[in-house]
Amino acid sequence: MLFEQITILDKTLTCRSGCYVGTRGDRIAYIGACPPAEDFGLRYNGSGKLLMTGLINSHSHGPMTLLRGYAENRTLYDWLNNKVFPFEAKLQEEDIYNGAMLAFAEMLRFGVVSSSEMYYMGKAMGQAVLDSGIRGNISLSVTCFDDSDLYDLPIYQETMALLPKLHNAGNGRLKLDLSIHGEYTSTPKVVQQMGKLSKETGLITQIHLSETKQEHTDCIARHGCTPTAYFAEQGVLDMPVVAAHCVHVTPEDRKLLAKHGVTAVSCPVSNLKLASGFCKVRSLLDSGVNVAVGTDGPASNNSLNLWSDLKLLSILSKAAEEDPTAISPKQSLEMATVNGAKGQGRPDCGVLRVGNKADLIVLNLDVPWMYPVHSMETNLVYSAQGSDVCLTMVDGVVLYRDGEYPTLDIEKIQANAAASTKAVLSRLEE
Repeated sequence: MLFEQITILDKTLTCRSGCYVGTRGDRIAYIGACPPAEDFGLRYNGSGKLLMTGLINSHSHGPMTLLRGYAENRTLYDWLNNKVFPFEAKLQEEDIYNGAMLAFAEMLRFGVVSSSEMYYMGKAMGQAVLDSGIRGNISLSVTCFDDSDLYDLPIYQETMALLPKLHNAGNGRLKLDLSIHGEYTSTPKVVQQMGKLSKETGLITQIHLSETKQEHTDCIARHGCTPTAYFAEQGVLDMPVVAAHCVHVTPEDRKLLAKHGVTAVSCPVSNLKLASGFCKVRSLLDSGVNVAVGTDGPASNNSLNLWSDLKLLSILSKAAEEDPTAISPKQSLEMATVNGAKGQGRPDCGVLRVGNKADLIVLNLDVPWMYPVHSMETNLVYSAQGSDVCLTMVDGVVLYRDGEYPTLDIEKIQANAAASTKAVLSRLEE
């Protein structure tokens, strides 16, 4: 496909107008100010449009679309223990798939081309990634409340069985990560064993980290150190880690995160909705930490529109630091693109560059809230709406365009998710 006479956000996230971008196969093959000599086939009129690399959701629990609006006005521990965990205990493989398909369709609608997922039933999760066309790093979240070895846990055995089947499947769109749900839902023995496993397999590990003040202080009471120091002592941070939330990390924690190359993921909407606190993004950046942005699950966010999280992250960073210059629009956009790709271990994604994956989105600029343009980068962070996305492409395949899903039956996806929700609620009453 050739995008013609279109405004782009280039590899430095600088706005350039009147450009041409050509894709061939799953790659970006041409970017220039003049029409290419090569024929790229289908042409796309870019008048009044902006093309950029797609957004990356660096922390999500997609199948929790089935719990959207189900558990409201509760603290995190009440929310988890009394509503979420009982609901999830009744989920079957079909429900996980249906919830994930709905989540990925929603993400694609809003220009998200890749998502880091922490959940259960990896076969269903992986199939949803492959069937939806999105890019995804899926992980099966380990929890353990007794003296079991990691190697005896069913979720470990499932992960190992799926590794040769799913990892790098779908032309590399699907990756399998490891996962520890959190310090408070696991034991030191299991965490240490996960650290060893990450070294043996070379896989990224996804964790929840210092999401709430209670989690943070309880860990200090149990282990004599913060959750960040605890995971470092157990060897988990020796390999690539994506750490969600990082709300209550200390200055010493931030140094540890930077030292170990951890990607910290801010999930501002979820953190505010559950009254967990404010992630100090500027302080993380100043410490040299790679920071990305995530929606968290739709049970604690209610939306998978990453543009909302991006705007809130940008505003909250200024408020939390009491400094209106704390974070620039360019830094915000980096968190939603290149920083997220780095955390997912995808060096050929997240940047509009020839040779990179053709994971592209197009936004409609011809809407009142995008006028005037003193700075396009500023407009994208503070003015753009998720509904402005009019095309989403992953691996060179158009998955959403102008209200239509060329490769998906969206009505069936929505109906299946509704049916699964009803089925789970019925099981809860049994």
